[in-house]
Amino acid sequence: MTQIDNGTIQYRDEVVRKTIHLFSLSIPILYYYLTKQVALAILLPLTVLSIVLDIGRYFYPKLGNLFYFIFGFMLRSHEKDHKKRNLNGATYVLVSALVCVIILPKVCFLTAFSVLIVSDSSAALIGRKFGRHKFLFKSLEGTMAFFISACLVVFFTPKIALLPAEYMIGFFSVAVGAIAENVSYGWADDNLTIPLSIGLTMWILYAIFLPKLTLILPNAPI
Repeated sequence: MTQIDNGTIQYRDEVVRKTIHLFSLSIPILYYYLTKQVALAILLPLTVLSIVLDIGRYFYPKLGNLFYFIFGFMLRSHEKDHKKRNLNGATYVLVSALVCVIILPKVCFLTAFSVLIVSDSSAALIGRKFGRHKFLFKSLEGTMAFFISACLVVFFTPKIALLPAEYMIGFFSVAVGAIAENVSYGWADDNLTIPLSIGLTMWILYAIFLPKLTLILPNAPI
């Protein structure tokens, strides 16, 4: 572990956790091809099932024992607290996807959620391995890893008209997301704060700088 390290699991387990986390990229990839209604029809039952199982482990010992036998090595201490009964990160990813699909225009969702998956993983792995300089609540190295990888994501995610301003909106929005990832530690789950902060910032900036595109943003063909 580094001097600046908010992790509560071994680094090798963090690598496994984030590798599994990357499979969540299937959510924005599939949503690219689906309508909002179909995406919600898939996400809603999956999210409800995940919440039921996640909470159920606190009340049913047999379920809890099986859950911890399979996933226990990847869980952080607050995800195993039977007094607070917190949800685990995977459940929050599904909750976040459901909420963001409901709230955000598709083009904003695709960037925001892709950044969550790629850049949150980058920040955790780089920050825990190489973090030496404190920045706000985490490390400067981790936050920079988040921002740089998020800018790369902005290059590859869909745009409405491929205007330079859309890329600038994306870069500014992921900078907001990088700060949200950093300061949310200890009071909110970053699986929610990252995509919401990025997606809402994008939407606001489209409305300010590209008002004509904002009119078609909710149903933009991408």
